[in-house]
Amino acid sequence: MVDIPAVSRAVEFRGGGFALTRVPFLGLFVFIVLIGLAEIATRTSFISGLTLPRPSAVLETFVELYQSGLLWQHLLPSLRRLAVGTAIGVPFGIGLGALIGLSSRIRAGLLPLVAALFPIPKIALLPLFIVWFGIDEASKYALIAFGTFTPTVVATYGAVGNVDRSLVQMGQSFGLSRLSIVRKIVLPGAFPGILSGLRVSISIAITLLVSAEMLGAEHGIGAYILEAGALYNLEHLFAGVTMLSLIGLAAGWFIGRLERHLLAWRT
Repeated sequence: MVDIPAVSRAVEFRGGGFALTRVPFLGLFVFIVLIGLAEIATRTSFISGLTLPRPSAVLETFVELYQSGLLWQHLLPSLRRLAVGTAIGVPFGIGLGALIGLSSRIRAGLLPLVAALFPIPKIALLPLFIVWFGIDEASKYALIAFGTFTPTVVATYGAVGNVDRSLVQMGQSFGLSRLSIVRKIVLPGAFPGILSGLRVSISIAITLLVSAEMLGAEHGIGAYILEAGALYNLEHLFAGVTMLSLIGLAAGWFIGRLERHLLAWRT
């Protein structure tokens, strides 16, 4: 009987677990392709200029706004309102959400209230905030703060509730204090969910910012978009929408950097 030598063959590793890998510049490439297609379609009249402006014309509008100083005249007030409102609503939302997730009594007392407030369209409260705080900046700050507060509360107490309880029990078995368990186990474990909720809160804040500025604001991106829409100036309208998109991209980039810094322990 002749022995057949065994043939060794490398087996491909199959335990990647759908691990994500970075694909640099692919998103930018897709964006450039879409802009290029829109430019070609509008220049060849495949898409009417009455429904979609040429991207190059929108870029020219940006240059005109920058040269005239109107860009900063509208952008800076919006950034200030967004920053102040978010700085008020998000920390309070994280604090209350953490308390609801950690305390049974606080959860029983406040969770029904949060559940009742969360589904309310926040823009519907703008007239009420104007009555309470006036038509100036305070009502805009209050609307953005309240709009970011409720989704942050929901995201935070959900993230705290999803922390592995075996880790908490392990900390208790090692004699850690309640504060140490919260600081070293609960909050780090909840940070991914909190940051995901923060992305949603920022998107809501931008929407509320535009709505608030369309009512009773002389300067701001929302007021600029409202004026451009009333004049049916599509180039200026899309320039305003592009400003909002850039603000959202900048906020997403900042949250991504914050996530990589705070969650470096996961890598």
